[in-house]
This record gives sequence, structure tokens and C-alpha cells, in this order.
Amino acid sequence: KMASSSSVLLVAAVLAAVVWGAHGIPKVPPGPNITASPASYGNKWLDAKTTWYGKPTGAGPKDNGGACGYKEVDKAPFHGMTSCGNIPIFKDGRGCGSCFELKCTKPEACSGKPTIVTITDKNEEPIAPYHFDLSGHAFGSMAKKGEEQKLRDAGEVEIKFRRVKCKYPPGTKVNFHVEKSSNENYLALVIKFLQGDGDVVGVDIKQKGEDKWTELNESWGAVWRIDTPHKLIGPFSVRYTTEGGTKTTVDDVIPKGWKPDTSYEAKGGY
Repeated sequence: KMASSSSVLLVAAVLAAVVWGAHGIPKVPPGPNITASPASYGNKWLDAKTTWYGKPTGAGPKDNGGACGYKEVDKAPFHGMTSCGNIPIFKDGRGCGSCFELKCTKPEACSGKPTIVTITDKNEEPIAPYHFDLSGHAFGSMAKKGEEQKLRDAGEVEIKFRRVKCKYPPGTKVNFHVEKSSNENYLALVIKFLQGDGDVVGVDIKQKGEDKWTELNESWGAVWRIDTPHKLIGPFSVRYTTEGGTKTTVDDVIPKGWKPDTSYEAKGGY
């Protein structure tokens, strides 16, 4: 028995969806994850493609950090030098905050000099195994002086990239942002501006006067959360782990009487 024309069309549509993205962009298999291993921080440059989005000199739509949950990425210390990363770069949010060095030599407007960007968002429709969708400002930074718009007009550029340690200006403090939805039984936390690996793969908190650390769960992007029937009063010490395995403890950084939608900074040398 022959299949009906409607059945054939349905199968064809399903097959097309597997090969093509929602907006007619062909799906490209991702490359291996870029980790915080010593090899990733070496001198080997890998191939990638870049595009840009948002305003020509901006930090991306609404400057809100998108899928990582960061806010005001147009301001210090990111200064709009930000990028979306596809699967092996974004890594389901565990790539948020990691830093990469990019450079291009073609077209002619490229300077060939490396520039550094921070991952703050997810690239949903990659066009290469490694695809950086840059803010307009970051894309232009790869150009020769005065030719930023000429490079942006190219739209899509092949580049070389490598992961590098994040190095923020002296005096930059690690920021602990308590998310707006937090309450006495629910705490959601974003940790950003980390020197070194830049990313966070584990978070624990400890109530002052107690010995037990409590592990937070990954929520989405760079957001970590805890749901508990016990009142979250504070102050809390926070222990965070980066992908490279570095553990850092910041004592009493979330104060007693903490408030939602508020940032707290680490003191001392953090």
C-alpha cells in the first residue's frame, strides 16, 4: 500500500527539521567542549566563525546578558566585550563567565590583533562547530582602528580563537547577585567577575555558626539555587568551584537581612 501524499510530506518535514534550524539555518554539529584544562590554555589556536548582534556599538539586545542571567553587561568590568557561545562554549551555562581570545586576518579590515571577550549568552543557531555571536562592540574590536563598521558590514568572519584566563582590572571584586525571585525559603544566586577560569561549576553555602555546607542546584545559565523549608536568614558564607577545580570560600558575603535583586561584593583579595 502506498503512503498518502500527506504522510510523505510529514516525513519530509521531520527530516528537514533534523537538518535545518527553526529559521532555515543548517544545523552544524558542535565541536568538543572547550574546558579549563591546561591544554585549553595553551598556545594552540582553533578555527571558528563569528557574527554579531544588537546595536553596532552595543553589548547585545537590552544589554541584559541573556541566557547566563548576567545584568548590565555593557558596564564595567565587561564593558560590552561579550559574546554568545554555541554548545561547546556555553556548555549549558557552565561556560558563562569564561574568557576567550579572538583574532581575524580576513577581510582586509581585520587587524590580526587578538581581542578578549567574555561568554554571557547562548548561541541558539550556530553556523560552525565553534561559533561566537559577538556584541557589535566586540566584533568591531577585531578591526583596524577606524574600520570597525567596515568589518561589521562583513557580517560573518572566520577567526582563530583560544581560551584564556580572565583578567579583570585591579580592584574588581567578585560579585554575588541575589536574584529577584529569592525569598526566605528560596535563594537564587549568580556569581560573576571571577579572575582565572571565570566560570562556576559548583556552589555551596553555610549559615554563620554552623559547620555543614549545603550544595546549591543549577537552575539555568549561571544561576544557582536552593529550595528549603528552613528560613534562609544569613549571614551566609559561599564556597564556589571553577571548572579548573579551584575552590574559593568567601565568609559571610551574604549578610543577615539580605534582600532580593541585590548584589554583594567579596571583601579582601577576592
